[in-house]
Amino acid sequence: MGKAKKPDKTKKQHKYNTGQLFNFTQNSYLERTSRPIYAIVFLLPFIIFYEVGTFGFNTDILNQSQIRVVAFVWLQNLLESVGFGGKLAWVAPPLAVIVILIAMQITSGKQWRLYLGDILPMAVECVLLAVPLIVLTLFLNSSTEAENNVSRFENSAIRIQTGAPPNCASVANNRLSSVTGRAGRDGQGQPLLANIITGIGAGIYEELVFRLILICILMLILQDALRLDHKNSIVLSVLISAALFSAHHHIDFLSGRPNAIDPFNLTKFAFRTIAGIYFAILFAFRGFGITAGTHAFYNIIAVSITARYFQ
Repeated sequence: MGKAKKPDKTKKQHKYNTGQLFNFTQNSYLERTSRPIYAIVFLLPFIIFYEVGTFGFNTDILNQSQIRVVAFVWLQNLLESVGFGGKLAWVAPPLAVIVILIAMQITSGKQWRLYLGDILPMAVECVLLAVPLIVLTLFLNSSTEAENNVSRFENSAIRIQTGAPPNCASVANNRLSSVTGRAGRDGQGQPLLANIITGIGAGIYEELVFRLILICILMLILQDALRLDHKNSIVLSVLISAALFSAHHHIDFLSGRPNAIDPFNLTKFAFRTIAGIYFAILFAFRGFGITAGTHAFYNIIAVSITARYFQ
């Protein structure tokens, strides 16, 4: 009788990983920093800064915060509906991020070992990955401005709207807009900090909703329910999530009303759709931590450029 064949361990080691489409060399920088445990440690200071900063701008923490990111409010409302009421609803969304990432770490089977020396290179990588989006938005806005022949002196208010880089953050109401308007006249630094806080929150919670959660739901619908092939399911999931990500900056999905802070603009909509596709590709190759960090750093750079050159 012939000898029984041993199971091919190589195939098991290189099985498809839903959290990361490309398997980097084991224990390399790229492989380590794509792990969910790294995302937790890397994003935790951002989460704390967003929470502390938000409370700093809103003294009445029992009321709906005035500078909450829309995606954060959606998560908060969802968790309130399942029983997380009162003050617990304020900490439920960041806890949800951590719990989801811990669950991803457990199911991924990846190592839990962490090298703190990787955290700074991760931040540098996020800044570098944000640069293409900054270049793209400045190019798109400069082209639009040239076509419209906007005068910086005769119509400076319009120039601020068309020339400034759009950040990828959507806030819950117009409180932040009114604060920003006062800052342009008073020259205070508070509105820039408010925009940075909002941009950091958007980087975390919009990526959680539109990449980690929405793409997974769309894949279940398209691939498992509608029986589309895997490649087409991925492409459609990315495009749909990117379009919805862009649209939610201009319209409140729950009420159906347009966003008075950020009215629809074709250039902004196109840019944010492209940004959504870009973030989805990053999520597929580099995991949640790098993607959320890149989104946050893009917003920080965008609002800083706006404050420095367009206000």
